Amino acid sequence: MDYIAFSKKFFAATGIPVNLLCGGRPVYSSLGEQASLEAPEEVWPMYPPTRNPEFAAINPDLEYGHVQIEGAGYDLFLGPVFTSPVSEQLIREFFEEAKTPPEYRETVTELLYAIPITSHAQLVRTLLFLHLCLNGKEGRIEDFYAEKQGETARRETKILDAAIDAKENEESRSSYAFEKELYHHIQQGDAKRLQRFLERTQEFPSEGKLAHTPLRQAKNTLIGLASKVCVLAAIPGGLDAERAYQLSDLYTLECEQTQTIEEVHRLQYVMLMDFCARCGAAKLPKGVSAEIYRCMTYIQSHTNMPIGVEDVAEEIHRSSSYLMRRFKAELGMSVGDYITKCKLQEACDLLVYGDRSLAEISAYLGYSSQSYFQNVFKKQFGLTPMQYRKQNRKAN
Repeated sequence: MDYIAFSKKFFAATGIPVNLLCGGRPVYSSLGEQASLEAPEEVWPMYPPTRNPEFAAINPDLEYGHVQIEGAGYDLFLGPVFTSPVSEQLIREFFEEAKTPPEYRETVTELLYAIPITSHAQLVRTLLFLHLCLNGKEGRIEDFYAEKQGETARRETKILDAAIDAKENEESRSSYAFEKELYHHIQQGDAKRLQRFLERTQEFPSEGKLAHTPLRQAKNTLIGLASKVCVLAAIPGGLDAERAYQLSDLYTLECEQTQTIEEVHRLQYVMLMDFCARCGAAKLPKGVSAEIYRCMTYIQSHTNMPIGVEDVAEEIHRSSSYLMRRFKAELGMSVGDYITKCKLQEACDLLVYGDRSLAEISAYLGYSSQSYFQNVFKKQFGLTPMQYRKQNRKAN
């Protein structure tokens, strides 16, 4: 296949910019061609892909997608993709990441404003379509949020999943308890924790009858959920109120265009993960770079692993000394302190929303002993873990 011709046709049909690389070297760029930018000769500093296809974000309103063309040595990148109206701030962030020469910025700015707004869900579907076209493989929306191979198995060897315990004890969740925990995870902005919660839940508690057909019932359920997530989770989680309402309206409109119950359920999953990611981004201090944000995300999703500075530095292919210097400069705390902070935040959630013993929680979070975990917890919060559990469960 002529991949350059394919890239040009895709851009002409969709308006979404394409960058095509061969062996890591740029061979075609939609924006570069339109702006008469010379293609750089150096190899792109590409990270090893964790899955195919995949997406990445500078922030939730500025995303990229990547499809590795298997067996051909080519990589196709979509983007930038804007999920909200283009602003001067987004333009600045793009130029900072792309290192666009100053003499081309006026021309490129006009091109950026012409890119069609593409929702997060639309980007995921587009990447799945390209994966099917270029690699002949069908993917699932859930694959974009899957953990790296082996991580799930390693976690499961540490402690039994809460869902298994619930099934063995024939426990069931009330609709209120389910929604309370769902909104909590979204408000906290922890995508990995939300994903694990949705996976072990399997299905949402049934709603009352909202329509006369199953498809209309599913749509009405999603529309109602979009409104509640907006008001009860996203805005309290730090997302700008106007942006939260816009996002809720966007998913409502997308929902009305679905044709099957399966499409509604897939859109619902993407919507929840999208709101969660935006809440997480809203909590970031100003001035945090994309590189350090990636480190923070890595730490947040590995609270159950015995990770250290070297592991985090390896994630971004940097030295430990570089990471420690940049982390301290941008966040005002050390990498080790941030790891501890994230572990203790998960401990709080496990104490309030779960029934695991202190021994199980300390083992799950990788502490050497239960007594050490209790000492670290009390030093941080002024309460023992059991006092924290009793106090906060009573409050809830």
